Amino acid sequence: MPMSKPIWNTRPSAFAVAPAQQNEARKILDFLYLSEGLSNSFLITTPEGRMVINTGMGFEGPTHKRLYDAVDDSPVRYVVFTQGHVDHVGGTDVFLESGTEILAQANNQEHQSYDGRLASFRARRSFFAFMDAILQASAKMPDGPPATQSQPVPTKTFVDTMSLDFGGQHFEFIATPGGETRDSLIIHLPEHKALFSGNLFSCLFGHIPNLCTMRGDRYRDALEFVESADRVLALDCELLLVGHGPPLEGRDLIRREIERVRDATLYLHDATIRGMNDDKPIDELMREIQLPEHLAVGEGYGKVSWDVRAIWENYSGWFHQRSTTELYETSAASIHPELVELSGGTEAIGKRARLCLDAGDAVKALHLTDIALSTAPRDPELLAICRDAHRTLEKTSTNFWETKWLQHQAGKIEAELAGPKI
Repeated sequence: MPMSKPIWNTRPSAFAVAPAQQNEARKILDFLYLSEGLSNSFLITTPEGRMVINTGMGFEGPTHKRLYDAVDDSPVRYVVFTQGHVDHVGGTDVFLESGTEILAQANNQEHQSYDGRLASFRARRSFFAFMDAILQASAKMPDGPPATQSQPVPTKTFVDTMSLDFGGQHFEFIATPGGETRDSLIIHLPEHKALFSGNLFSCLFGHIPNLCTMRGDRYRDALEFVESADRVLALDCELLLVGHGPPLEGRDLIRREIERVRDATLYLHDATIRGMNDDKPIDELMREIQLPEHLAVGEGYGKVSWDVRAIWENYSGWFHQRSTTELYETSAASIHPELVELSGGTEAIGKRARLCLDAGDAVKALHLTDIALSTAPRDPELLAICRDAHRTLEKTSTNFWETKWLQHQAGKIEAELAGPKI
């Protein structure tokens, strides 16, 4: 039988992710509605009141609430978080009423505290990726100025599993620590064969999970991800409501795609472990390890090579034992001025960098311009080579984070070349 084609390239990419700004909630089932945003939010209506699953960022909460109130304005009895990231919990305050319960996995407060400790660090390191979408959306927000980011405290928590009967519906809450956060959970509605997976499968369903983000996060454990995926498969659902993009329907489709991503992640894990035991350096493994054709998945949010590195470092930490200098605070960049002097100056390095770029090695060109720019940070020829190297890499990138970073860096260099505005 021919292999089925993966669906990842038929679904919206991460470039389509934008703050909540729809005119109405999308009806999924008679009692279930979706409001898309930086993360999907869902409304469940019952005769006993409403349940809201994920509330978006603080400035998205009013939009989600307006759309849900247009469907059903009965009391909000439950707010549920599929994980503690800021784009899942930030809009909570607008939904809280007297008696509203906030339900989360037991690690939720720890994760919110973790995010809070690194708030400035994480915002600074991720703004380049989302600033255009956020600024454009903020300019036409239909619900007034941005609201304050909520810092909700759950009133009901569980460790591994919990059941709830509410409004004629039976809910099963199941911990999935292999998700993006340690408080990740899934929600199963067995009578409807429906399951809310949140961002267990990362931002983009059908893509390799992002085991460590560019913005800076704890490492996700590959084997825990595999175990969490197995928990979803065991429920045999027919409707999968994911953290970004439209739901997926059909038991066979859902099972096939989850198995593909699970098996791809396990393949990377096992190949990396073999390479470590064979004493291969990390950069060699990042180059060599590729997924076989039958495990082809998207790389729109994470990348195979990045996950190889994340698996390696999650097991072994920061000391790669390639150089004694790794043990000390003196960086390789600190000797760049000496290298410039020894090489005959920045002009010679710039010429070699341009040759590397013309030969198709943009990364090597960047290594060389990094050295030369340490002593001539405003040299227009060096800056132009550096910009061109970023643009060259951008042309072949399909990964959201990589592309946004390359665009951001090239834009900064363009501004430097243009000089100060008069």
